[in-house]
Amino acid sequence: MSYEDPSFRRLMVSAPRLVPDSGEQVKEAMIAGQPLWGELSTWQTLQRAAKPLTSYYLLSVFDRKVDVNTGEVVPLPADQALYVNVLLRTLWMALVVTLLCVGIGYPLAYWLARQPANRANLLMILVLLPFWTSLIVRTASWIVLLQSGGLINRALMGIGLIDHPLTLVFNRVGVFISMTHILLPFIVLPLYAVMKGISPTYVRAAVSLGAHPFLAFWRVYVPQTYAGITAGALLVFMMAIGYYVTPALLGGPDDQMVSYFVAFFTNSTMNWGMAAALGSQLLIIVMLLYVVYVRVTRTSAESAAH
Repeated sequence: MSYEDPSFRRLMVSAPRLVPDSGEQVKEAMIAGQPLWGELSTWQTLQRAAKPLTSYYLLSVFDRKVDVNTGEVVPLPADQALYVNVLLRTLWMALVVTLLCVGIGYPLAYWLARQPANRANLLMILVLLPFWTSLIVRTASWIVLLQSGGLINRALMGIGLIDHPLTLVFNRVGVFISMTHILLPFIVLPLYAVMKGISPTYVRAAVSLGAHPFLAFWRVYVPQTYAGITAGALLVFMMAIGYYVTPALLGGPDDQMVSYFVAFFTNSTMNWGMAAALGSQLLIIVMLLYVVYVRVTRTSAESAAH
């Protein structure tokens, strides 16, 4: 109850002292000592808090609360609102990482699919090689590479592109670079699997009929890879929104995602109710994305059948 209104803590602590020794006229004595006991809103709040399930944490993660005087759901004050911005930041960072993975992974998967079988198998081993290393080790290695005296800054200064080190770590740039590197194989694999099944004769036929090579690629080849793009992008996005270690190690205070606060409430404050409410946000988003994925793949399959 003190979460909804801090005055309730004082109200509860002082209640035993307000009870008369005689045990008579308890109501009048408590109202005289604490007028809040005579307010209807106090008992309405007690009634809400006494229920087995309450909406406090679910409202809190959307920066809402129940007004103790009116019983209506109202926004939190601007200086207390936090979690909607955290959720929007999480979705935005996951979207940027997904777009980067698609932009880098598509040409890489296309190049791998055009290689001879033996060479493609060897290159795929290199793509999967990072999975043999711990996530924490890979994230820590990016700290070494991106820091002011790291290999990347020294290389850029050595070839004369920059005069002073760039700030690439403990900010969002470092988080994007590291997460893109870690999640890139998850989009290369489904794209490569789809592209290996596409015959190159389709594009050659379009070119032989007078289409520009790029137009033939865009209008003939790319639509056949939509299933791989959708599967890979959704997989990357769903993994990205739940990332914790990489933003915690490479990001700043304004780069932490929902998972950071889930870990904070679970491990530091032991507020499992708040942690569960924040985790429910991610669960609902993943379920909605799965529904979208099912509908998109079903539509693609029906289009291919026709």
